[in-house]
Amino acid sequence: MNYDYIIVGGGSAGSVMANRLSAKSSNKVLLCEAGQDTPHGKVPPEILDSYPGTAYFDPRFHWTELKVHTEVISHNRPEENRPPLRKYEQARVLGGGSSINGQLANRGAPTDYDEWEARGAAGWNWNAVLPYFKKVERDMDFDGPWHGKDGRIPVRRIFPDLWNGHAKAVAKAFEEAGFPYVQDQNGEFKDGYFPITISNLYDRRVSAAIGYLDPGTRLRDNLTISALTQVQQLLFEGTRCVGVKALVEGKETEFRGNEVIVSSGAIHSPAHLLRAGIGPAGHLRDLGIELVAHVPGVGQRLMDHPAISVSSFIKPDYRLNGLTRRHILLALRYSSGIGGAPAGDMFVVGVSKSSWHAVGEQIGSLLAAVYKTFSETGQVKLASRDWRAEPIVEFNLLSDRRDLERLMDAFRRLGAMQISAALREATSDPFPASYTERVRKIGVVNPKNKMITDVIARLLDGPPWLRRMMIEKVIVEGYKFDELMRDDDALENFIRKASIGVWHATCTCRMGAEDDPMAVTDNQGRVRGVGGLRVVDASLFPAVPCANTNFPTLMTAEKIADAMIAAA
Repeated sequence: MNYDYIIVGGGSAGSVMANRLSAKSSNKVLLCEAGQDTPHGKVPPEILDSYPGTAYFDPRFHWTELKVHTEVISHNRPEENRPPLRKYEQARVLGGGSSINGQLANRGAPTDYDEWEARGAAGWNWNAVLPYFKKVERDMDFDGPWHGKDGRIPVRRIFPDLWNGHAKAVAKAFEEAGFPYVQDQNGEFKDGYFPITISNLYDRRVSAAIGYLDPGTRLRDNLTISALTQVQQLLFEGTRCVGVKALVEGKETEFRGNEVIVSSGAIHSPAHLLRAGIGPAGHLRDLGIELVAHVPGVGQRLMDHPAISVSSFIKPDYRLNGLTRRHILLALRYSSGIGGAPAGDMFVVGVSKSSWHAVGEQIGSLLAAVYKTFSETGQVKLASRDWRAEPIVEFNLLSDRRDLERLMDAFRRLGAMQISAALREATSDPFPASYTERVRKIGVVNPKNKMITDVIARLLDGPPWLRRMMIEKVIVEGYKFDELMRDDDALENFIRKASIGVWHATCTCRMGAEDDPMAVTDNQGRVRGVGGLRVVDASLFPAVPCANTNFPTLMTAEKIADAMIAAA
């Protein structure tokens, strides 16, 4: 079958590209998605749920074999002393990350996009990208020059009058620490705490698939959505990409196209390019892959936002109040002043429920992330030329010491808030939280975990001495709150082990200037050294922005689709 455009990956970017390119009736468009479809009326309730934990921890929507290293990898260390591999909840479902994420509609700082242009992505400064952020959204609360009113994704906020007791206590702690209330997070970019902006309407998630692949779009004769379709190989004639080979519900099929657009995310997009022979020549030669184009930046400079949490037991009267399924209602943006970081480099969310189960409803957190990240030594490379093998992923978080220092500073700041009068009224028993393998396993949605957590929850609501013992023996692993608040060495060790990314993988196929040897694409996602091939997703980012990455990804796809349509 022949198409004008073949899109590899039906995540956030792929959904946008499918909608915009098929809007022109003469364009024949194929969208390939490895996971299941989510058509109107058949969206799984776990995805529609305003509380994201039900979809996020459901393996039906994941690449279940994908594991990553988050700590810095030293290849001089003996194998038994290497940091552990962690399961990585990468979405495998139509809508991609937007179908399982936290629904935070965050744009980042204007300076992020001015930096993109300074790094070689011509035409991607703040003034150039703002119209596309506005094109994405339909803001239900605010109007004016910062906001869109006609986009495919509705955004809104839950204001303080509807906040639960824990969220109100967190707000009071932020205020007592000297931070002002900011009503509109996506208006003027400044420090303060605010109701988070969410891609959510009537307390239901609106994913990119729901917003962009709606029933009207699906009626277009020129758009084919092929779900349960795993692309095995990009097909080339010489140095021109001419199609893909895919497994469609178990049947091997070839599709031919004038242009192939890879939108598989910052882990799987570079893997597709590497398997096709596009990437660092030495790595490809080692695997016996025939070189199509030497593009040394493919898979390099992987970035994320490193994060840590300070958690506590929420007293019964301060838990979720039933007015919304949302569990993150407010956030704080602040400037660390460390290491020459720009203003607004840190982001903290108040989490009023830590998981879907009964224990999750009792545990609240202050989660801090370094949003202006300096560490950019991560990489994605192939373990094997076999398309079925997941790539090797090394995030190398905290490879730049400034990121470590800011998390140490954040832990102390949040620890002080946690023991402030405002939060002591709503919580008790603060402790350092880790996303350990044990926590991940108990977070998987199944009847066994529900039964176990129901029992633990009853014990936690028991006498204070029993609760303290349960937290120390069952929940905490190795470090005590008081120890970390006073001992720098212990705090550094804890953060190196406990810090995780927040599933914002980016930058592995960066846009850049023609003379940048590490740039993978030009400023419209066209891959260097080959024809007929683009990358359009978060892997294009020249640097990870100070934002949850879903809305920057949607903006990127809107901007490139617009340029493609204009050029055609």
